[in-house]
Amino acid sequence: MKGFMKRWILSCMAFMWVSVICGQNKFVVSGYVTDSKSGEELIGAAVSIQEIPAAGVYTNEYGFYSLSVPQGKLTIAVSLIGYEYLSVPVDITKSVKLNLDLTQKITRLGEVTVSSEKRNDNVTRNQMGIDKLNIQEIKNLPSFFGEKDVLKTLQLLPGIKSAGEGNSGFNVRGGTTDQNLILLDGATVYNPSHLMGFFSVFNPDAIKDVTMYKGSLPAEFGGRLSSVLDIRMDDGNNKKIEASGGIGLISSRLTVGGPLRKERGSFIVSARRTYADLIVRGLARAGVLKDTTLRDPKLYFYDLNAKANYRFTEKDRVFLSGYFGRDVLGLPDFGFDWGNSTATVRWNHLFNDKLFLNTSLIFNNFTYTISNGSTVDPINIVSKIRDFSVRQDYQYSSGHNNQVRFGFESTWHRMVPGTITGADTNTVFKSLPVSNSVESSVYFSHTLNLTQHLNINYGLRISEFSLLGDAPFFIYSSYNYADSAKSIVDSTRKVISYIRPEPRFSVNYVFNDRNSVKASYTRNVQYLHLLSNSTTGSPTDMWIPSSYNTLPEISDQYAFGYYRNFASNNWEFSAEVYYKSLFQQVDYINGAILNFNSNVESQLLYGKGRAYGLELLLKKKYGRFSGWIGYTLSRTERRFEDINRGAWYPARQDRTHDVSVVAIYEFPRKWTFSSTWVYNTGNAVTFPKGVYVIDNRPVLLYTDRNGNRMPAYHRLDISVTKQFTERKNYRSSLTFSLYNAYSHDNAWTITFRQNDKTGQIEAVQTTLFKLVPSVSYDFRF
Repeated sequence: MKGFMKRWILSCMAFMWVSVICGQNKFVVSGYVTDSKSGEELIGAAVSIQEIPAAGVYTNEYGFYSLSVPQGKLTIAVSLIGYEYLSVPVDITKSVKLNLDLTQKITRLGEVTVSSEKRNDNVTRNQMGIDKLNIQEIKNLPSFFGEKDVLKTLQLLPGIKSAGEGNSGFNVRGGTTDQNLILLDGATVYNPSHLMGFFSVFNPDAIKDVTMYKGSLPAEFGGRLSSVLDIRMDDGNNKKIEASGGIGLISSRLTVGGPLRKERGSFIVSARRTYADLIVRGLARAGVLKDTTLRDPKLYFYDLNAKANYRFTEKDRVFLSGYFGRDVLGLPDFGFDWGNSTATVRWNHLFNDKLFLNTSLIFNNFTYTISNGSTVDPINIVSKIRDFSVRQDYQYSSGHNNQVRFGFESTWHRMVPGTITGADTNTVFKSLPVSNSVESSVYFSHTLNLTQHLNINYGLRISEFSLLGDAPFFIYSSYNYADSAKSIVDSTRKVISYIRPEPRFSVNYVFNDRNSVKASYTRNVQYLHLLSNSTTGSPTDMWIPSSYNTLPEISDQYAFGYYRNFASNNWEFSAEVYYKSLFQQVDYINGAILNFNSNVESQLLYGKGRAYGLELLLKKKYGRFSGWIGYTLSRTERRFEDINRGAWYPARQDRTHDVSVVAIYEFPRKWTFSSTWVYNTGNAVTFPKGVYVIDNRPVLLYTDRNGNRMPAYHRLDISVTKQFTERKNYRSSLTFSLYNAYSHDNAWTITFRQNDKTGQIEAVQTTLFKLVPSVSYDFRF
């Protein structure tokens, strides 16, 4: 292994330095690509040279590009979905700075439509397994209770599966929900859901860019096995004040943004709150609801997004951003609240026209509190996980499509799994051991265009994890069926550390501007583990660090894909196959007790897994009619020595077939119709195989784990939007939606009980949602 890593590093360095030397006899055109109306920098805009088709780059996360060009008269071309195609003639005699403004077409609520130049990014882009969401697409699709949802839209794409009915949790290519790294302006969001998972914490009005990496992860990302969801908040309009918002059945939202100083800095503040508690309180006090405990309920969630940025010099810019959200559920004798807080400080510095630096200081905090609601003997249960991070990311551009990225990151994790206190928080009745750990990494990656048809990306991430703390660490025996537990065999106070290399490689061969094939290999390592008995996840799930017993999880993913555009890039097709090997996976002993267990690792089992599948996507990108059809054929399995006699068995998130159909049509006279239809095989579950009687009471007999299936799931959602005539810069629209339009009884849970009359054991299906209508009103001025 050491010899392999040494050869890998030396080969990477040789490639990198040869390419840098080859790119030194070029001039450089560099700058920022911005929205001509708002002044916001645009992410992922394609900047190329018309005379040299192979020469091209994409703007980075801050809208910056750097393109090496030869001397002479050339044409710089810029394209981005939703913007007019831009071409600028230049006469290159030296390196120049060239900032480029793209213009939107205004239609519904001032949002963007299609580009006059249709892009073929899926064919030419080096990396595979990347999905980018258009914010307008999210707003056009049918919604649940009128709430537009980023995470639910992602679940309509191949390889990304919903964790349950109406749930924002998702599984990617056989991974569990905790194996997805979710970032908001670089800060980790540990629990991305409101109301026990029915809504996500991401307000679309505050979001600028959504990118999902499920295949070849860039080397700058790590810490999770399955995917990275990189969400970037809006920067705000640096030219004028603007506001937007919406009113729905259960919540309202308002967003305000504008310049701090015109064309130098901007801000945005976006807030959202539900008012179910106000409706219930009003009905209870009016006598419609007879339950007196509902006269003063607590049932709401809120979000607050805020961001500001300022350009101090042409080379220096600072960003401040934060998110604050919380759920509150409470009755007189019970209270439960949880939420995320994040804060990010970023400094962009441009050393020269080739070298770009971003430095970030990041804080995130997730907490939950359960209280008994008593004023006499109050008891509170508190749990939290808190991170402090620092990272630096460098980007160096040299030659045609020749880019090097490198940097480092270090994060301090503090996990408080549970503390029981009284009215005075200093009065602690019981507390689980607090864990502290440090997770660090260094990385580099190199994107290189070897020929006009062949380009590669290779990189290496080296991660290190150290478990710290004053409390002793326990070491457990193997699982014993007779005792149904693991016993403590030793303890130590010695700090334990792990160092793991994570190589990444991808290659793209472009036959022409319509066809390409890609292949990739990615290794990921995960040092934090989520313990949950729920398939969808809940706020009370427990995170634990890697330790003497729980080793870092590892995945090796191999992928191959074919990509084809046709009909002048109006349509795109992709087919990807993947195989993923998973090591040091975590499962639980039968009857595991996870909540408030100081020896929770005694309840864990360790094994391996595998996931493989085929993902097909056919997408119509432009025109009045747009949408896509996605299909996933997959298998996800686990193998543990102490489960199912050591045989391979389906993981809980295993679903053989997954289909999604999305259609959006813009009629004349400002009407838009959209619909989605989804179908999937039921999740793997464990049902009883028989029943026996003890003391005249039936006891269910369970055998193989996950040996059964929930019923297949399918649902149709539809929506219609009417855009009203604009009056004095005030634009508005009204949207009607139907969730589960044909009212299918989808199984949320299946439980077993004894029939009081016949004495037989019967299965009882619970359906969560049938036909759910909603209406929302949106505005912008």
